Amino acid sequence: MGRLDNKVAVITGAASGIGRATARRFAAEGAHVVVADLDAVNGAALAEAIGGLFVAVDVADEDSVKALYETTKATYGGIDVLFNNAGISPPEDDSILTTDLAAWRKVQDINLTSVYLCCRYGIPHLLERGGGSVINTASFVAVMGSATSQISYSASKGGVLSMSRELAVQFAREGVRVNALCPGPVNTPLLQELFAKDPERAARRLVHVPLGRFAEPEEIASAVLFLASDDASFVTASTFLVDGGISGAYVTPL
Repeated sequence: MGRLDNKVAVITGAASGIGRATARRFAAEGAHVVVADLDAVNGAALAEAIGGLFVAVDVADEDSVKALYETTKATYGGIDVLFNNAGISPPEDDSILTTDLAAWRKVQDINLTSVYLCCRYGIPHLLERGGGSVINTASFVAVMGSATSQISYSASKGGVLSMSRELAVQFAREGVRVNALCPGPVNTPLLQELFAKDPERAARRLVHVPLGRFAEPEEIASAVLFLASDDASFVTASTFLVDGGISGAYVTPL
């Protein structure tokens, strides 16, 4: 028996990083997994490997998000878990003095508006099932600010955290739990790209992590599995930090 036997889970940003690791973990725990991503090549390959369904989606486009959930329901009959995980951290999002409005809006659209859209059109499907779990990917920067200058990213993740709390309170009596997952730095393609382009900037993140390393995607996937499962039946409106201690550290031990 898996912890998500016969549950239907939709994961955005599922073709790589945390989303990919979570899709594999959910499938191993018995879930029917919908791999939702713009990356058709890697997304479709992952869905085939785990026996799931790939749906191409632009999470910042309202019609595309609607179609994602309609396709999922048509295929599996309903939805039990939303993992709203898609996000970006582009280099043009930097200091407020240098980040132009186009860069600001791009990050807000993918990181924050997408979560609004996925909740707006996904939660009704959970209500039809009598409840379910929503996990929205925020970040440790939503709690303590940013170790590097990423003005739109930090603002977007703060918005995800605040929105998650409101939704959790609104839908608690209807059986829908909503939690904000707040990872610390994770060894994903996004972080690897940062290392390649600016090793000094990336290294500044690591020095503040008490555990002395970055998380692996599979470790974050374990946290998502907990929040999605009935093991977390009394967990909602949570700021669920999985950050290696970074948010609790004032001075990092040498």
